[in-house]
Amino acid sequence: MKLFHCQACAQVLYFENIRCERSGHALGYLPNEFELSALEPLDPAEDGTALWRPLAEPETEVRLCSNAQYEACNWLVPTDSAEVFCVTCRHNRTVPDLTDPANLFAWQRWQSAMHRLFYTLQRLGLPLANRTDDPNHGLAFDVLADPPEGGGPKVMTGHDEGIITLALSEADDAERERRRTAMGEPYRTLLGHVRHETGHHYWDLLVRDAGRLEECRAVFGDDSQDYGQALQAHYANGAPADWQDAYVSTYATAHPWEDFAETWAHYLHIVDTLEMASAFGLRLRPQMPQAEAAAAAVLAAKIDFDPYGPITIEDLIEAWLPLTYATNSLNRCMGAPDLYPFVLSVPAIAKLGYIHKLVRSGNTA
Repeated sequence: MKLFHCQACAQVLYFENIRCERSGHALGYLPNEFELSALEPLDPAEDGTALWRPLAEPETEVRLCSNAQYEACNWLVPTDSAEVFCVTCRHNRTVPDLTDPANLFAWQRWQSAMHRLFYTLQRLGLPLANRTDDPNHGLAFDVLADPPEGGGPKVMTGHDEGIITLALSEADDAERERRRTAMGEPYRTLLGHVRHETGHHYWDLLVRDAGRLEECRAVFGDDSQDYGQALQAHYANGAPADWQDAYVSTYATAHPWEDFAETWAHYLHIVDTLEMASAFGLRLRPQMPQAEAAAAAVLAAKIDFDPYGPITIEDLIEAWLPLTYATNSLNRCMGAPDLYPFVLSVPAIAKLGYIHKLVRSGNTA
């Protein structure tokens, strides 16, 4: 993610902001320009729709996504488009009852995660067909509330041929923490969920449907093994004791599909976070007077590159490892969990390298 600023007053802004508190301008995100822009009002359309001129692209006219009415989206749509939803919200297939304030708040949180996800997917240039564009393989999201007590099983997050189901209840911090603890996970976030589940979708598109099964199996293992049985065995027996030698997480050991999706999610974690670190001009120069120079150099990094640009996985990891060590150390000073509670082994980095090459060869959006 990059840093944003108000074009009217230079105030630093967050990606989700809808108004600049300093200049008073309404704000909207221009997905084609990857820019959050201050907006100036224009005469409304004949149907009363508010129209705007973005200061970041003053020659254009735009309107807000229809989900702006729910304070769930700040993305913009060109006025000459027939679409009422932005390029992210067009992927919503099912939404909960938004007349329920609790549902609305939870859905807003899921939407925030989805918009951050789509920022990264667009920056990587990946195909983003929705279910209208491609009824058979398009990407779509069902955000579902649990049925009433006794009315059936709780909703579980998952993927099925491009349809990603998200449990509305996980937007509640307490419920998500309960599940994280019950499953023994060091990390569980809404953004992590959507990144992981889209990994399954892009396995379909970039591996299965692109004739790359054998090369992927050489890295992640034989995915033809029974998926259901593999999951049952994982939940019954847990991960192997030496899982950190080759996997990014315990869940990645369950089946090659999950290994791919977990590694995919970690790759998105890395590029998105490194872009923000670069935007801040972060440079790590650890002061370790008692350590040898070589030891201190391992923790040094200058993050001044575009992780979405022409760069190697080695360059990404060389910056990522010192950054995570520094941020984890800072979090511990605040009594907070590690920002990145994972250890990347050489085989796990090789898997990230496969994702890196796959993404760069599959960006056909």
